[in-house]
Amino acid sequence: MKPTYQDKPWLKFYDDGVPECVPFENTLLHEFLEKNSREIPGHTAFIFQGYRMTFKEFNDMADRFAAYLLNQGVQKGDRVAILLPNVIPCPVSFYAVLKIGAVAVMNNPLYSDRELLHQFKDSRSTHLITLDLLAGRMIDLRPQTRLKTIVYTSIGDYLPFPKNLLFPLVSRKKKLSAPVKPAPEVFKWKDIINVYSPSLHRADLHSEDVAMIQYTGGTTGVSKGAVLTHGNLSRQTQQIDAWLPGFKESTDEVMIGALPFSTSWGSPCP
Repeated sequence: MKPTYQDKPWLKFYDDGVPECVPFENTLLHEFLEKNSREIPGHTAFIFQGYRMTFKEFNDMADRFAAYLLNQGVQKGDRVAILLPNVIPCPVSFYAVLKIGAVAVMNNPLYSDRELLHQFKDSRSTHLITLDLLAGRMIDLRPQTRLKTIVYTSIGDYLPFPKNLLFPLVSRKKKLSAPVKPAPEVFKWKDIINVYSPSLHRADLHSEDVAMIQYTGGTTGVSKGAVLTHGNLSRQTQQIDAWLPGFKESTDEVMIGALPFSTSWGSPCP
């Protein structure tokens, strides 16, 4: 006799400790970050090319960038585009956007101007965080969009010694950085982080509120923005946590972020 759905035959393949059902907490994604910042402040949150950032540093930087966004008039529901590879400012800006109740719009840095123009216009994004290598193109593209400000970072912004000293010497030759032409309302990431004090502002948010717009690959037509709520992201994270019960016993595990954060597979939200 064939097993039925009610028999749940897949459960026998679950690892020990993985529950049949997850008792979800009503906790927002950025609140998990803030909890880690309080409870394990010195534990490593991210490693980039050997550069280590603790949970406290990560949360502090997100609060500083949140202060900048608030100063620019970003309000709950406003769309902020993030066009970055897997560098530290990508997840930092993502969490800063969530904290103030704005909507993060993840864009693929490998996309053409035509594809990005569609996503900027379709999402009605008003602010952009990108890389110096892409900033010139985005400055030229901006008049066709609603984008008001552009913030750019560099691959070399967060590197350990001696890579931080060597990067300026080799980056231009290997096309790892580029000069950004002067333009109004274009700001350097590190200048913002150094100038602004951490914001303690937290938007009045609920699980049903929109947190993110994730664009599809557009393989069958024009790329479409999938709307994800704070509840979607939080429950996704809690499912991953439930699927890896051994992680609760130690804070020493390291997960490799091999996929682009700009895609649904590699999104920084988990």
